[in-house]
Amino acid sequence: MSFRLAPLLALSLLLGGCANTSKVMLGQARPPVDPSQVQVYRTPPVGSVEIAQLESTSAVGFGTQGQTDAAIARLKREAAALGANGVVLMGVGSSGSPVGMSVGAGSYGRHSAGGVGIGIPTTQRSAAGVAIYVPPGAAVDPASVVEPNPTPVKPE
Repeated sequence: MSFRLAPLLALSLLLGGCANTSKVMLGQARPPVDPSQVQVYRTPPVGSVEIAQLESTSAVGFGTQGQTDAAIARLKREAAALGANGVVLMGVGSSGSPVGMSVGAGSYGRHSAGGVGIGIPTTQRSAAGVAIYVPPGAAVDPASVVEPNPTPVKPE
């Protein structure tokens, strides 16, 4: 019986752990750029142009900083695909994403079986932002920069 349940458990964990990104276009997309060139800002630099509103989620985990970093990296990748060289970070949050499994019990003649239920409290991190294009030479307030040195973005 456990051989039949293993694929179901793996499938439920995979579906529950999917990361996601959504976008709403606000302006015209540009040619894609390298995600490592996308800068994260608290406030938009003067003269920047909005391209899209973005929201991303991390894979299911236990609420680590790595999940937050992954959600922001997804924002940067999506922004880069739209030709944005900046993202104005609007917020970061988390939501519960309980993953559970239960197994029933039954009997047939002299044979019987028991069941087990498992609940694993997990969290999914989300980040929201606006993809922007900052023209060359635009005045950028250093205090508005979230990441002064962009970190490499790993492809998925």
